[in-house]
Amino acid sequence: MMAAPAPLSPAAANALSAFLRGVERRALVLAQLQTGDSDVAERAVAVAMRAFTGNASQLQMADWPGHFWGLLCSTPQLLAPSSEGHWPEAVGHLQVLAPAERLALLLRIVAGLDEDAASAVLGVHADAYRQALAGACPVDAHGQPDAAGWRALAEQVQAQVRDLSARHLQQLEQLRETAISGELPQRPAPKPAPVVDTPRRAPARKRAPSAPWRLRTWLLLCLPLLLLAVVLAWWWRSHLPAQPAADGNGLADSGPVQVEPLADESTPATPAPDHNAASDAAMLADPDLAIARNVDLNAWYAAGGPLPVDESQPQPTRPEPAGAALETVDAEN
Repeated sequence: MMAAPAPLSPAAANALSAFLRGVERRALVLAQLQTGDSDVAERAVAVAMRAFTGNASQLQMADWPGHFWGLLCSTPQLLAPSSEGHWPEAVGHLQVLAPAERLALLLRIVAGLDEDAASAVLGVHADAYRQALAGACPVDAHGQPDAAGWRALAEQVQAQVRDLSARHLQQLEQLRETAISGELPQRPAPKPAPVVDTPRRAPARKRAPSAPWRLRTWLLLCLPLLLLAVVLAWWWRSHLPAQPAADGNGLADSGPVQVEPLADESTPATPAPDHNAASDAAMLADPDLAIARNVDLNAWYAAGGPLPVDESQPQPTRPEPAGAALETVDAEN
């Protein structure tokens, strides 16, 4: 059993996740086109990811691409693919190639590696790689390299990389997270054995008690409560303070309040004697009282005051013009 790799630091985990996210699509498509089987390709990519994350921290980041593609191409699924693979009609040219030639071509049009990098990944000399690549190139009817066929094949492959299904993208994400976390993939739990339901005998229903028995039971339960209520009522009434007796009007005796009768004020009081009555009587008996009452008018008249205007005649509503009452010397003449 392979031991799980040591956990990575957050910085290393982020760097590995970013690198794998950048190559995982091309890696899956390369494995699918090399093997012709999606399930086999996924297992090969999972093995390469786990092997890469196990020792990537010991390498320079510039060496990561060559190291990853080398691990993927060295898996048994890609080195010796089964002959039962299936390829779409658009890339049917790959099916007629030998596995070594097909892998050399895919490293070029899928992984995008040049001759030196691809030969290093495969562990062969550059001339050997060029010879394998030349043998994998499409040819026309005259046996010459077909540039249009090469271009069409490369475009179909890039379309597969770009248009991966949602299911494949989800599987790649799970593979990436599993490889970085170091957790071994969990096997699906075995399905539990089906349980055969055996017929069970229904439990016997209890016979409901009769009505008179239920009534006696309720009476026996309520009797102590009734007795307790009677005792509490008697105790409460015996400890209440005595209430004062009420009179004929329904009013209770005031108890400690004292009531005193008030003085009778119905008889009017005797008026106080008037000490100025004598002087007032002498003044009223004086014969010159009428003259004294008009003393202010008489004094004003004696002083030569003007007579008041006679207002008994009607007065003009519009005043005369200011120049109407003026007469000049010329007018008199």
